[in-house]
Amino acid sequence: MQTREALYIAQRQGLDLVEMQPNAEPPVCRIMDYGKYRYDEGMKKKAARKQQQRQVVKEIKFHANVDRHDLETKLKQMRAFIADGNKVKLTLAYRGRENAHKDLGIEVMQQVVQEMADVAICEQQPKVLGRLLGCLLAPKPTKGKAPKKPQPGAEGAQPPPPAAPAP
Repeated sequence: MQTREALYIAQRQGLDLVEMQPNAEPPVCRIMDYGKYRYDEGMKKKAARKQQQRQVVKEIKFHANVDRHDLETKLKQMRAFIADGNKVKLTLAYRGRENAHKDLGIEVMQQVVQEMADVAICEQQPKVLGRLLGCLLAPKPTKGKAPKKPQPGAEGAQPPPPAAPAP
C-alpha cells in the first residue's frame, strides 16, 4: 500500500499514520491514535518504576578489637537489614596502635563474612583504604525460588477432614 493511500485511510478514520520501523525495508507503518499510544507507553513506564525495588545500602561500623557479644549484636542487625532486601556496607575503623596490626581487623572482617555466608554474598571483598577496612554484602539472589509447601502426608501436614456421610 502506498504511503498516500494509508495516510488518506488514517485521516478518514480520524487516526494517525505512525512509522514504527523506519529502517526496515519497506518501512513499517501503523494506523493508530498516537496520543493514546504515547499515554499508554507513559503509564507502562510509570508502572514499571513503581514495581522496581530500590536497594538501600546500610552501614555497620565496628573496630578491630570488638567483643564477641558486640559482634553478635551487629550480626543480628545485619541479618535484619539483609532480610529486608538491603545491602550492608561493613566498615572497620583502625584507631591508634591498631593501625600496626591490620591483620587483626582483616580476620574479624573475614569472620563476619563467613557468619553471613548463609544469607548474603560478598559483593566487594574486604579492602583497606587508609585507616578503614571496607566490605559490601548483598542479599543472596532468590529469583525463581518459591517457598516449599508441605506435601500431603508429610510430617507436620494436616490430613484432609473426613467426608460427611450421605443422608
